[in-house]
Amino acid sequence: MPLKDFEKKWGGGPTVGDKIKDLFRKKGPVKHNLVIANYKIRAMVSRLEVFIERLRSRDRDLFERVVDALTQGDRTRAAMYANEIAEIRKMVRQLTMTQVALEQVALRIDTVLVMGDVTAGLVPVLGVIKELKSLLRGVMPELSIELTEVEEGLRDVVISTGEVLGMSGGDVYTSPEARKILEEAKIVAEQRMKEKFPELPVVSGVQQESQSAPASGTV
Repeated sequence: MPLKDFEKKWGGGPTVGDKIKDLFRKKGPVKHNLVIANYKIRAMVSRLEVFIERLRSRDRDLFERVVDALTQGDRTRAAMYANEIAEIRKMVRQLTMTQVALEQVALRIDTVLVMGDVTAGLVPVLGVIKELKSLLRGVMPELSIELTEVEEGLRDVVISTGEVLGMSGGDVYTSPEARKILEEAKIVAEQRMKEKFPELPVVSGVQQESQSAPASGTV
């Protein structure tokens, strides 16, 4: 007797797999919410790329001014431009980490749509989104608001799935995987920064940023 049929006979009802499939089949909004959330997240990733490239262009322009000022022996002007570069790179580091983390979130939602493992797949995603929307609030508040909307939709999916499976909702944000995703995103972001941004010349009066510094207090 196939294992699935044995589970049905033994338990006198549908298996967990049957309940998940039934949830996706009968509750259209569940799959719809996941698809919409995934679309919005991928759109955010693209918008972040455009904004980061704009900041990178500004960085290149200022870098040339630093070099020009140093060539002319004007260290005061060089320091002014270098300090502005430091602030730009701090912002880029935060946005790049956010972008990488959102890319991972999108991949996890893709997996949930294919495999149907809602709870295991989405609980870490909610933790990541909660951290990212706080990070974006002071940099790109409009994206923070959009992430809040995505978060609410995904939270509803997790809670409704738990109800169908007879599970307690609990704290849907408690997941060590969320921290792991954020830490990995930070490492990738640092690597991208090293690849795309030249090292600044040493200029007195410039606050040198640490390459290993965290993107924010919440990460």
